[in-house]
Amino acid sequence: MTRIALIHALAHSVAPINAAFERDWPEALRMNLLDDSLSADLAREGRGLDAAMHERFQRLAQYAVDTGAQGILFTCSAFGSCIEAVARRHAGMPVLKPNEAMIAEAAAGAGKLGLIATFGPTLESMPPEFPAGVELELALAEGALDALNAGDILTHDERIAAQARALRDKGCTRIALAQFSMARARAACEAAAGLPVLTTVDSAVRALRTRLTRRS
Repeated sequence: MTRIALIHALAHSVAPINAAFERDWPEALRMNLLDDSLSADLAREGRGLDAAMHERFQRLAQYAVDTGAQGILFTCSAFGSCIEAVARRHAGMPVLKPNEAMIAEAAAGAGKLGLIATFGPTLESMPPEFPAGVELELALAEGALDALNAGDILTHDERIAAQARALRDKGCTRIALAQFSMARARAACEAAAGLPVLTTVDSAVRALRTRLTRRS
């Protein structure tokens, strides 16, 4: 049985990715590692992705490998260079950034892409990961993450959907939700904007399954 390590920096990412696996790849054996201080420390300390943060990611990845994981998926999109370093160290197995598969799918499409995040640093770290030919329009759904933290799912989804409408009005033809915790708002965005919506969750499961199926 294929063992996948899911490494989380936000508690809210756990349910969406596990639901996607249950729906699209239930045969995979999942293990969940959560360090919810990663995002808090990144936002609070202002040191960026420094050597100490890189070392924390290496330790988490090595623990996953030591338990027999055959693939690793990180589920928080603000730690790109840390995850890339992990992928280099464990080059013999799939190590995916949360947005990697979604970016590949977005690059294969046409038209301006509206990228929505609820965590500010994501809008700094993620856009450079897109190929040069992808036209991006960025939006921060302010207050959505606070609402989610307070258990107010409706407000969380509404604030994201409002940004989807605004991006449509700016000429976007597609929407991408930048964080795993936002996947729950996909239907609300589709209804509000009438546009196709990509999520990092669905794209990541598809990519991991494809890679590991080919290897076996």
